[in-house]
Amino acid sequence: MSASSTSGLSARTQRILEAPVLPLLLTLALPNIGEAAARITFLTADALFVSWLGSDALAAAAVVFPLFLILQTATASGIGSGVSSSIGRALGAGNAERARSLAGVAVAIALVGAALTTALMLLVGPRLYAAMGLASGALEMAALYSAVMFGGSGFVWAMNLLANVSRGAGNMLVPAFAIAIGELFHLALSPLLILGWGPVPAMGIVGAGIAAIAAYAVGTMVLVLHLVSRHALVRLERRNWRWRGGEAKEILSVGALSAASALAFQITTFLVAGLIAGLGSTAIAAYGAANRLELLQYPITFAFGAAVITMVATAAGARDFARARRAAYTGAAVAGVIGLIFSGIALVGGGWMSLFTADPSIRAAGSLYLLGLAAVFPLTGVGLACYFACLAIGYVTGPFLLAVARVGVVVVGGWAALQLGGGLIGIALASAAAFALFGGGVFLLARWRFNTLAKH
Repeated sequence: MSASSTSGLSARTQRILEAPVLPLLLTLALPNIGEAAARITFLTADALFVSWLGSDALAAAAVVFPLFLILQTATASGIGSGVSSSIGRALGAGNAERARSLAGVAVAIALVGAALTTALMLLVGPRLYAAMGLASGALEMAALYSAVMFGGSGFVWAMNLLANVSRGAGNMLVPAFAIAIGELFHLALSPLLILGWGPVPAMGIVGAGIAAIAAYAVGTMVLVLHLVSRHALVRLERRNWRWRGGEAKEILSVGALSAASALAFQITTFLVAGLIAGLGSTAIAAYGAANRLELLQYPITFAFGAAVITMVATAAGARDFARARRAAYTGAAVAGVIGLIFSGIALVGGGWMSLFTADPSIRAAGSLYLLGLAAVFPLTGVGLACYFACLAIGYVTGPFLLAVARVGVVVVGGWAALQLGGGLIGIALASAAAFALFGGGVFLLARWRFNTLAKH
């Protein structure tokens, strides 16, 4: 892209369009890696804090928190991806006013989404938890925990969508800082509110929920303070805080299917656990520990995926499709290398399993499961990076269909493996085939789409 064609753009946008691709990708992704660490800490610490309250509290959290995690994923990498990709394209095209309008519509979407989420979970949550087998004390705790967690869903929506406003403008540092500061509040408040101290009464599981939501509330405050300041490339302005059909359609045309794809990934974990449950407690315990390695790949890959969205969307908005393609392929290559690291860990699965259990039978079963998946971790990384690149150019239908197909392959293949006596390794191979379908399929779709764009 010529210097004259970018002269009217901000310095940050020009840098995204002109800087060497690999160093820029790594620079943008670095703060996101810190953010991923904060999110992993949140997931781990919350389970630890709730465990202080006994078995009923653990059972309550076991049914509520996965649903909350779905909300987190759907807003951050789902609807949020629609926000960041649309803003990136607007800035790349030199249309700063549209970028500000999109940011305002993102606020409106957050408000509507939060109201619907809270109303839905307050209405059906207790019935759902009872249907999942909770009773008496555990059910009461689940209802309380859910009321607090989903009652504060407005902060989840706001923080994740505002974070993607900043990411779409090429600023990864502020969202990472906001999320990290929020997690510090979570770590400090949880013991105080759960157990009580001095004038602060012990709130039990309600305190755990308040501390968790406080992390999102603090993160939201940090992001708002930045986005209304003169330092923000895309500023939040009150006049834009309203629903506009065109901008909402642009965000949701990517974000809605992206959220559905994220939901499909979450559902797959539950379905595989259901298949493995028939093999006994040792197998399900092994899967629970082994699957953590698989789940760990997602936030780390997202750290690079968020940078890929910004780089590709900005280049696409500037009609520099050759650079958009280079950014997509570079992101895929980096994610593939990260996947190789995960493959190495999976090949020596006993070391990973030893972090969670000393039981030799569980270790052996988990190591076998990881061995079946070892070969596809790089392809998973490539596929996820290409998935984010597709979101950046507004192409989501094909990747969404592959995400749904992945669920079908896991369920049908896993069921067939059990019927044929394949056991845990059979289910692992079915999961590997599903990952290969998704990763390879999205790569081919991205390659076709970017080659088509580059010719026009």
